[in-house]
Amino acid sequence: MSGPSAPAVLAVVGAGPRATGLLERIAANAPELWDGTRALHIQLIDPHPPGPGRIWRHEQSGLLRMNSMAEDVTMFTDESSTIEGPVRPGPSLAEWAAQFSGRGPRHAPYAEPADPEVLAELRALDPADFPTRRAQSAYLDWVFRRVLTELPASVTVEWHRTTATSVTGPPDGPQEVRLDGRDTPLTADLVVLAQGHIGAEPAAEHRAFADFARRHGRFHLPPEFSADADLSGLRPGEHVLVRGFGLAFVDLMSLLTEGRGGRFRTRPDGTLHYLPSGREPVLHVGSRRGVPYHSKTRYRLQGPRPALPRYFGPGAVDALLAENRPLDLRRDVWPLMAKEIGYGHYHELFHAHPGRTTLPWEDFAAAYDRLGWYDPDMTELVASAVPDPADRLDFEALDRPLDGLAFASPDAFQDHLRTYVTEDVARRENPEFSADLGAFLALLSLYGQLPRLVGSGRLTARSVAEQLDGWWQGFFSFLASGPPGFRLRQLLALSEAGVVRFLGADVRIAADESTGTFTVTSPTVPGHTTRATALIEAYLPHPSLDRTEDPLLRDLHRSGAVAEEVVTDPAFTHRSGLLTVSPADGRLVDPSLGGPHPRRIALGAPTNSRAVAAFARPRTDSPGFRQNDAVARALLRTLAEVSPTADHASVAV
Repeated sequence: MSGPSAPAVLAVVGAGPRATGLLERIAANAPELWDGTRALHIQLIDPHPPGPGRIWRHEQSGLLRMNSMAEDVTMFTDESSTIEGPVRPGPSLAEWAAQFSGRGPRHAPYAEPADPEVLAELRALDPADFPTRRAQSAYLDWVFRRVLTELPASVTVEWHRTTATSVTGPPDGPQEVRLDGRDTPLTADLVVLAQGHIGAEPAAEHRAFADFARRHGRFHLPPEFSADADLSGLRPGEHVLVRGFGLAFVDLMSLLTEGRGGRFRTRPDGTLHYLPSGREPVLHVGSRRGVPYHSKTRYRLQGPRPALPRYFGPGAVDALLAENRPLDLRRDVWPLMAKEIGYGHYHELFHAHPGRTTLPWEDFAAAYDRLGWYDPDMTELVASAVPDPADRLDFEALDRPLDGLAFASPDAFQDHLRTYVTEDVARRENPEFSADLGAFLALLSLYGQLPRLVGSGRLTARSVAEQLDGWWQGFFSFLASGPPGFRLRQLLALSEAGVVRFLGADVRIAADESTGTFTVTSPTVPGHTTRATALIEAYLPHPSLDRTEDPLLRDLHRSGAVAEEVVTDPAFTHRSGLLTVSPADGRLVDPSLGGPHPRRIALGAPTNSRAVAAFARPRTDSPGFRQNDAVARALLRTLAEVSPTADHASVAV
């Protein structure tokens, strides 16, 4: 009589939200695809806690917040999810937090967060609040623990609190994953890389600034994750150039002001006043646009939810691919995307605020359906049906609000930008402008179609480099990934206090060897130069296989076992720095095999699948959840077919 067969083993490198979402889908699909006669052992490898992982770990400043409302964050599929596996709904962050104040049902496994500050926040959390990252960490920890309870008895999970340094193995046999500080590798049938956002060594431009800073005793911070940035070298009152006006800047602004003892107080008129501690540096901030990301909306839709996608759905992508020619994003794809966003905007305007329109919705929609976004008749239709220009969608004005503007003095520009920020916050918190939220929801729907379009290889190299990864990603973040309004009100108070100074658009930074200072100029304030003794690059590291900080990816890249996404057309070649994976199942393309490696899969941020966040807004048919489900099903089917082997070594936690 033969003994029990050896368990199938799945190694997952990374234990953050992406890995947790994959485990949730394995648990959901196991009743159908894993019969339980053979054990499945899942090895999680991450030096950071499973669930939150590195980015969302508890051990970071309580000042750092999410840029999403608590009700807009979920790790669970719902009725909108177009997946092959079963839908298993679960609570959003807001619904989960409600249990701690008695406003909602308890969710098993129930346990109050150990940190009293986090528990107090969860008890007071309103669904429309923007939670701290520590609150999200607690939610992700709970999701992970819930997933463990949902796995069948034949599936077990083991966490290795260390870093994976390499993976080797033939395409038709077990893979060996080596761990930092351990002599014996893990042996696995399949390996999933789910490291999430990964740091990178500084690029050439940043290395040059770092060398300059060292020679002259100055401060330089290359692109870095905010929670990991060492800001201790910045002196009180020191003048600092900050390049970047997005979320990384907002985080750094908080750490260098409130984080150094400053306080905000509310005036009788509701505006904020900043009381400095005297330990703050002076931040001179500029970027390509020269303005902060648009404030997040604080309201809900006032009208019915539009059916999305309408113009840029699977059928539209099919039609584009059927043309069998190179595609340019701005010329061929953007008009459909813009029309989709416009539909979301005007659907909400006509349904929620009909008094500001001159046509019945049915008549407007029928004409809108027939016209292209850049058709002159579309311009006439919108102008006649929407009398107030403030209610119309103008992408060019939204994208570059400082274009064509120049100011005689820095002070004149400070006044202008404070007015711009004040108006932006007011609009995003006033439900009379809920059409902006309609546009935002349509914007989110676009991401569900982009992975297939990118994976087709039809977009030209220049289109991928300059438009998709360049303009489009920046435009999306600018409109949809901005800070909550209270952060921009804090920015206004810091500006009035002289702690933050605005530089303008298209900033040009240089290093002056004669004075040992960094300099910056902007056409927004012609003829003016700002000097500083510190430079911060306030944006996240760009993905790069050449410069990645991840030892496993670095080893695979140097050995030639992974392919970087390279898009080439007759006039241009683009290297994205992303891992090339097969579109259908995320398998890593191995150049030595001439195709996908059968036993290695990669998900999320480092890959050219460009699937967005590991968690999502409820009822948006998240492409990340769709990817998790498809990969989980493929993993279970493959593992069920792998012949049992007896050479799987397990390392205890």
